[in-house]
Amino acid sequence: MMKIKILHRYDISPPPDSVPATALPLTFFDIPWLLCCPMQRLFFYDFPQSPPSFAQTTLPLLVRSLSLCLRRFFPFAGSLVLPLAPPQKPYILYSVGDSLSLTVAESTADFAELISDEARSATLIHPLVPQLPPPRKSEGAHLRPIMAIQVTLFPNKGICIGVQFLHVAADGRSFNHFMKSWASIHRSGGDPNCFDPNDSSPFHDREAIKDLNGVEPMLLKDWWSCVGSSPRPSPSPSEALLAVADKVRATFVLGKAHIDGLKAQVLSELKNAGDGDLESEPIHLSTFVVTCAFVWVCMIKSKDQEHQHRIQESSESNDNELCHLCFVADCRDQLEYSIPSTYFGNCLGIYFLSEKRSTLLGKSGISHVARALGGRVKEVKTSEGLRGAERWIRDFNAAKNGDLVILAGSPRLKVYDTDFGWGRPTKSHVVHVDTSRAIALAESRNGDGGVEVGLALTKVCMEKFVSLFEEGSRSFMSL
Repeated sequence: MMKIKILHRYDISPPPDSVPATALPLTFFDIPWLLCCPMQRLFFYDFPQSPPSFAQTTLPLLVRSLSLCLRRFFPFAGSLVLPLAPPQKPYILYSVGDSLSLTVAESTADFAELISDEARSATLIHPLVPQLPPPRKSEGAHLRPIMAIQVTLFPNKGICIGVQFLHVAADGRSFNHFMKSWASIHRSGGDPNCFDPNDSSPFHDREAIKDLNGVEPMLLKDWWSCVGSSPRPSPSPSEALLAVADKVRATFVLGKAHIDGLKAQVLSELKNAGDGDLESEPIHLSTFVVTCAFVWVCMIKSKDQEHQHRIQESSESNDNELCHLCFVADCRDQLEYSIPSTYFGNCLGIYFLSEKRSTLLGKSGISHVARALGGRVKEVKTSEGLRGAERWIRDFNAAKNGDLVILAGSPRLKVYDTDFGWGRPTKSHVVHVDTSRAIALAESRNGDGGVEVGLALTKVCMEKFVSLFEEGSRSFMSL
């Protein structure tokens, strides 16, 4: 694990008198994320600056631009208020003077290794993730800080901006809106009136979300049944490192040519299998669908040896065991009513695909999953995307007791467009995939229409995954 030197700690607030005290109620879109681990993302940039120059020029501008950005994104400086007993509902509170924690650090670690795609210990990058301040008690409730940021300088090489935040406050689209707005202000030299022409103000009015089907009370009841009378604390840094001590993480890239080849392979297999009339009922074969199908099957196969070992220990064989894939879809354009595209908060539908392990391990596993996942995505887009929303928490709890893989991030979020004036990020990591059984998706940083996939596995499983991924990639290109 790398060593870092803490240089400064700041409490960053919006500019004085710029934001009134504000309470934001949670909507039914937010409540399921109360059970989610904090989101952790790192942005790396080539940045050959010396420590004195950084301290005199870059750091003051980062602090100023962050404060100005929080004027519009003030919930990130606030707290999540968690009542101590049901049936009360948590909410987000910004009080005048609230702040988020900004840590400034320095490291002499190998910057090139940190931005590499190659497999290495998952613990390596964790020191770059800021720690959220501990919760505090106030008037019969727990108050949890929502966001913390860490800026780590690698002298004369690069810089890393690490962010940890509570998903209940914002989804990926809202978070990336914040990051790009901060970057835009920084790029302008700290001009509070200089925003990117495409950067509209976030819309904070939670009344925009209407609970037409009355699912909020059911989700709130399910949340309370999960947490009991005391919300569970976040793991300590040492506990988090212990949880990933046996894992390695790596990034895999599927270029556009690979994805086109994968689509062609899936179509060919489905036609050869006589799978319906693909002309009258075309399959939804998006980049998302084929990428997830390929990676999920590779993951299940890479862990099959571990699975067989568990079966031998338990003396139970279950080829029909279900494996679950959880994905989300932005509902901002899918609702019966209109909400602003810059709505700040969560607006995600939660969906599951469940398949027998034996099917995933079979010869046609990838094409079968692509067919099923494509149909599920098509259904979400063309019918009521909120059908079954009242079961989101129960469905997740049922799935997590089995073999569950969660899809995090999206190529549509364009994380590599986050430019502070130092150019595009050279790398972006989603760190919490190390502990959350997730696959992180992003657009290829090469801008070629490809996809980056980040994941963490045990060393043995990662070696098997690499072999399966490379073998599969070669087969796509041979078509």
